[in-house]
Amino acid sequence: MYIVTKRIEISACHHLELDYPSKCTNVHGHNWIITVHCQSRELNSNGMVEDFTAIKEMVTARLDHADLNEALPFNPTAENIACWICELVPSCFRVDVQESEGNVASYIKD
Repeated sequence: MYIVTKRIEISACHHLELDYPSKCTNVHGHNWIITVHCQSRELNSNGMVEDFTAIKEMVTARLDHADLNEALPFNPTAENIACWICELVPSCFRVDVQESEGNVASYIKD
């Protein structure tokens, strides 16, 4: 099994729709660190699992310097973002989304 990992840094703002009082319901920004893990039993015709640049472009084109509430069709929690990226990137099996130091959400495909 081949595994590649791409670490991506983006800046984006969001606010959360919550059923309890929280300062996170106000618009605020993060310097997000997103780690994308892809795997394959076979390498493609270029000898890769996925191209690192292509992975970065898939994520940054949609999320970097964006208002995530406008860019995404769901409540942009770190958990939801991790799942969405995992479905977006081919061969992806895990995504870790760090929205701030010490706060990381992961999604792993079954």
